[in-house]
Amino acid sequence: MDFLSRQRTFHEALESERLDGFIVTHPPNLRYLCGYTGSNGLLLFTGGRRTFFTDGRYTQQAREEVCGARVVIARGALVAAAGQRISAKEGVRFGFEADATTVAAAAVMRKALPRNVTPKPVSGLVMRQRIVKDADELREMRTAIVLGASIYRRTVDMIRPGVRESEVAGQLEFAAREAGADGMSFETIVASGKRAALPHGRASANAIPRRGFVVIDSGVILRGYCSDMTRTLFVGRPGREERKWYEAVLEAQLAGIAAVKPGKTAGEVDQACRRVLRRSGLGQFFTHSTGHGVGLEIHEPPRLGKGQAEQLRPGMVITIEPGVYIPERGGIRIEDMVLVTDTGCEILTPVDKDLLQI
Repeated sequence: MDFLSRQRTFHEALESERLDGFIVTHPPNLRYLCGYTGSNGLLLFTGGRRTFFTDGRYTQQAREEVCGARVVIARGALVAAAGQRISAKEGVRFGFEADATTVAAAAVMRKALPRNVTPKPVSGLVMRQRIVKDADELREMRTAIVLGASIYRRTVDMIRPGVRESEVAGQLEFAAREAGADGMSFETIVASGKRAALPHGRASANAIPRRGFVVIDSGVILRGYCSDMTRTLFVGRPGREERKWYEAVLEAQLAGIAAVKPGKTAGEVDQACRRVLRRSGLGQFFTHSTGHGVGLEIHEPPRLGKGQAEQLRPGMVITIEPGVYIPERGGIRIEDMVLVTDTGCEILTPVDKDLLQI
């Protein structure tokens, strides 16, 4: 990862925001900017310099991982140590992560900074840089996506009536760890039968029924980067209406993918999916957004929802995941990760989407 280039770009962003410095504490942002993967750290940008603060538990880790910044091991609160390193002058403006800083932490920060330093809450400044993935990130994400897909294929073989949802999730998660994943992107969703109508139906002790939809939504973290995919299977033989539902969701998902182009808004992609489901008489059962960005975090900007004005740009990695959830009947969701390209998009998820019957 080219951390030095990322830091230079961030310094330029500070200049455009007329900030003299910035305090970064959100772990994914620390990893993005300097490579640190521990749970307690602070990266101080000031005067064209970078200083990284952590505590004694992470002395060796910080010295091995942190790139482009001087490492300081603090004895007390990190923000207090950082405040002592700031050379105050009249009107100096320091930004901090408003969307990742609690009210209590902000109060501590204000006390720790020199009196004539003005702390300024700023939202999303690092994320504006993270939202477009560089070549190194895309390479890591492609690897994570392929790993997640291969584990899903292996897990499908154990799905049959009577097997508990938790067993399926457990096997999938064990296979991920066995294959070298850092962990799961989120708690694995396995929802079968009537529970498939729960959009976030995390795996339960319920047995898979003799007949019905099974929604599997899972993702792995590999070298810090997340994957995310959903497929819906059918145990038994689906009826005409159930096939119609599945075909409508698949058509909506393909319409959403076709709408992904540079310059299009996130809301336009969402609308492309909803248009198909409304036409199929299923619009009322699509109860969540069409998708979201993915990267070091499983949910990142942009959010693909109603009225979202964020324009898509080459290098963004997003999900397209429409679904319908019919109470007491079941549900269907189909999700791919896609990369926005110069001319459209590339589907990154290498798993077939035809309705699989078990």
